[in-house]
Amino acid sequence: MQPDPGDFTRDPLVRAFAALLRAYREAAELSRTQLAEALGCTAQWIAIVENAEKPPSEAFAYDLDTFFKPPVETFHRMWEEIKRAGRHRVLPPGFEAYLQLEAEATSIREYEALLVTGLLQTTPYAQDVLKSGQKVDALDQLVASRMDRQAILERDDPPRLWLLTDETVIRRKIGDPAVRRDQLRRLLLAAQQPHVTVQVVRDDVGSYPGLEGSFMVLSFKNAPDVAYIEGSGGHGILIQKPSEVEEMVVRFDLIRAAALPEIESLKLIAAVMEST
Repeated sequence: MQPDPGDFTRDPLVRAFAALLRAYREAAELSRTQLAEALGCTAQWIAIVENAEKPPSEAFAYDLDTFFKPPVETFHRMWEEIKRAGRHRVLPPGFEAYLQLEAEATSIREYEALLVTGLLQTTPYAQDVLKSGQKVDALDQLVASRMDRQAILERDDPPRLWLLTDETVIRRKIGDPAVRRDQLRRLLLAAQQPHVTVQVVRDDVGSYPGLEGSFMVLSFKNAPDVAYIEGSGGHGILIQKPSEVEEMVVRFDLIRAAALPEIESLKLIAAVMEST
């Protein structure tokens, strides 16, 4: 059987958890059977975890913290890192590097040609968008990662988000009518925040630079801008060359010039929501 590709991402953390468990057990001079009896599990399960054959469960990590009493719930914190790595495992190639930069950005300029930005998607909308071809566990990880990503807009110093979107995005039939209404309501609520601006390009504009596809431009306090272009099949391109980033900034400004003013954009979103 072919190994799970994600194992290569998870293995270092799983092995670290295994080594820590073994070290605590041996320091306590306990056999696997003795530890299993104390925790209410089997010696075989202890062996599986110590050999890094499978990642630990959250309940098992809590049991180890309760039994060994390490500082700051060490086992559960390691479990959280394993879980986080598992979420990152299913992200599209190249996108994880973008997410790391996005979390540090002071400003995000984003144009979306097809879908509502992941930063403002509701859970049901994200589930419908991501479900194609995904197993249930992979879908859950992708959706959870997307929801985790949105935390940057809720922190004390959120980035300035300037979102431009094509009118087809707010009219696209993702999910049932209730899902679509909730998603449009989410856009309207987000736009009420002082650090979020949403503008829509009407579908009667005709040809404009946004037809080339979705992209983002990130700005930082003490670093040059970077850009990210979404590609087909989930593959994207991270752009760092200054002259090429500047081209993306110019494209964003041209799209913004074609968009409705913010107030008119929000009226359009509200009208679409009411008619859905």
